[in-house]
Amino acid sequence: MGKVPYAKPSLSYLDQINQLKTRGLQFRDEAKALHILENISYFRLSGYWYPLLADKQNHIFKPEVTFESAFQLYCFDRELRMMITSELEKIEVSVRAKMIHVLSDAHGPFWFQEIRLFKNGNTFQKTLSKLQEEFDRSDEEFIQAFKKNYTDPFPPAWMILEITSLGTLSKLFGNLKTPLERRSIAKFYGLADSVFERWLHSIVYLRNVCAHHTRLWNRDMRIGTQFPKTPGKLWIQNTNVSTNKTYFALCMIRYLLQTVNPNTTFTERLKTLFAKYPSVDLRSMNFPNGWDQELLWK
Repeated sequence: MGKVPYAKPSLSYLDQINQLKTRGLQFRDEAKALHILENISYFRLSGYWYPLLADKQNHIFKPEVTFESAFQLYCFDRELRMMITSELEKIEVSVRAKMIHVLSDAHGPFWFQEIRLFKNGNTFQKTLSKLQEEFDRSDEEFIQAFKKNYTDPFPPAWMILEITSLGTLSKLFGNLKTPLERRSIAKFYGLADSVFERWLHSIVYLRNVCAHHTRLWNRDMRIGTQFPKTPGKLWIQNTNVSTNKTYFALCMIRYLLQTVNPNTTFTERLKTLFAKYPSVDLRSMNFPNGWDQELLWK
């Protein structure tokens, strides 16, 4: 079928409610639903009621589905993203610290400027340009003090990498060609360097999903990762799960927290969230039966 011009009109909030009614969605409190539509938007919420449709082509809801039940999925997803964001911050800080220490110890404080340490020259130049942009626009006091007192084009790694994004860190690691340092960094987290590279890339994607407040609950991750063949820490025994679903992403986080935050309460808080929203189908996130019996989740 060929492309056609987009012709759907903008609808008032009341028309949005009436359209949902004609499609079979029920409302317990229309005034509250109107408030939600005004502050969240029809389009954002539509991603959560799509699985509740009996006829997805004609947008007809299953019997007895309510606006409130669809909104519960949105609330669950929001709380899940907030929980994940908190844990990804810990992981990001740890990865930054480990990369800085290992590579600065081996190659000096300005290793990130050494093209000989990287596999792809074009990627190296793009990453260095990104570092330059971040350096130029930073208003951190320690960066301003460095610019005032030193003639070097860049500050040492422990300064410049403090103002870089997780995406830049991922690109730096992915482009490293020094096997000893790659293995040393990855081994700290109980992973092979090739697996750690893929996981780091996936975590960047996951963080972007959370940072932009987009749907995570039943998402198909565009960046697939991989199972560790010889994990150095507790890992799941059931390998019959998809690597591009939410469950695997949560397993990655829980695995890394064994190193980053051994006394984490992530498992307990996750189970509490599930108990708060019992209507959420964990299978939509690829949770297998008996997931909570895995040693990783004990």
